[in-house]
Formats: sequence, structure tokens, C-alpha cells
Amino acid sequence: MLGLLPEIGAVALGGACGATLRYLTGVGVAHAFAASNPIYPFPLSTFLANVIGCFAMGFLSVVFEGADSPNAALWKTFATTGVLGGFTTMSTFSLETVSLFDSGAAGTGTLNLVLTLVVCLGFIVLGRALAHAVLPAR
Repeated sequence: MLGLLPEIGAVALGGACGATLRYLTGVGVAHAFAASNPIYPFPLSTFLANVIGCFAMGFLSVVFEGADSPNAALWKTFATTGVLGGFTTMSTFSLETVSLFDSGAAGTGTLNLVLTLVVCLGFIVLGRALAHAVLPAR
């Protein structure tokens, strides 16, 4: 168990960073639409966090491909499990989607479900493609 302390620390520190970024994303979106939200009740901040997180996960999956040094493994744990795990919001996405259906906004709930799944998968692919394009061959 003591051997896992560096990884646990990396996840904890990364998770704190990711959760803070997630909170700030929500604050930023709320501030940007303070006067009116033309797409209400669509959960835009959760959608953006998940899309950005998927793009970053796709990019980082290429960055860390074949990295076999202990430092690389620790940075991967920090960035993916920690930061992106704390930033992305599957549980919030799920609750908001169910709440939309429960409140009678089935169209918006369906839109959230389909858009999030399709766009997030697309951004994983886009992140990987960009990483392959800009990084040395791996």
C-alpha cells in the first residue's frame, strides 16, 4: 500500500485541480449567460466540461502512448485519472439528463444525451488526431 502513495497523491492533487476547473467552468458559463440563457434548460457547462475533457483525454492518450518511465506514468495518472477525472462529469451529466426527462423536457434530455455521446466521442478522436499531427511519431 505504501508503494501506491505517489500515485494516490497524483490522483488527489489532480482531482483537486480538475474539480476546481470544473467549478470555474460552471461559474464562467453562468456568468456568460447571466442576462439570459438562450438554450436553457440545456446543461451547457456540463456539456462543455465533458467535451473539453474528452478532447484532452484523446490528446493525452497519444502523449502518453509508449511512455515507460516512472515519471511519465505518474504524470499520466495525475493528468488523466486526477485532473480529467475531477473535471469531467459523468454523474452530473446523468443526473441532469434524468432530471430533464422527469421535468417533462424529453426533447432537451434526448438532445443532451445524443449530443454529449456523439460530440464527446468525436472529440476523443479529434484530440488523438491533433496529437498525432503535432507530436513526433509515436
